[in-house]
Amino acid sequence: MSRRWPGNGLLLALLWLFVRGMELTPTRVAEEFLIGLALGLPLAFATRRFYGQSLPLSRNIRVAPYAILYVSIFLKDLVIANFEVAWMVLSPSLPIEPAVVEVPLRVRSDAAITTIANSISLTPGTLTMDYDADRNSLYVHSIAAPSRDAVIDPIRVWEEYALAIFDEELKPGDPVPDPDVVEEGDGMLGGDRDE
Repeated sequence: MSRRWPGNGLLLALLWLFVRGMELTPTRVAEEFLIGLALGLPLAFATRRFYGQSLPLSRNIRVAPYAILYVSIFLKDLVIANFEVAWMVLSPSLPIEPAVVEVPLRVRSDAAITTIANSISLTPGTLTMDYDADRNSLYVHSIAAPSRDAVIDPIRVWEEYALAIFDEELKPGDPVPDPDVVEEGDGMLGGDRDE
């Protein structure tokens, strides 16, 4: 286990390099990196209580491939959605079929739900409108929803990877719990109940 805040400080220093806009010479990059460290490390230290004190390195190595796949698939979907929305806007017939779709989730942690909800909202043509904690469902508005599955299928692919990344109780490949069925005993959603 290692402390998390120095790693966060290093990430902030790298972010500084990207947003700074500088001449790409080794000396200038090194100078800006040191400035980024001087700003990032104290900031990371000051905000360390917002995050866990330790970072399990073995877990991060295990989930890194899933995170890379998540980002890759999201970026592919993002590019495709940009072209689809541009085509709809430029098409004289304006071929939109707006709809609001309930998307029951398998993920339960706040971080996983937020990641998926933000991924939906960042994708042109879709917007996460609400989250129903009782049903563990997102409500998604889509400007092009020829069917419910057309909206849900890309989200399911992201969720497969999110289940592994966020170490959820359910695992990739597990069925989606029915939000209309409540398991007896704990009041949690999901599973099948004999009538």
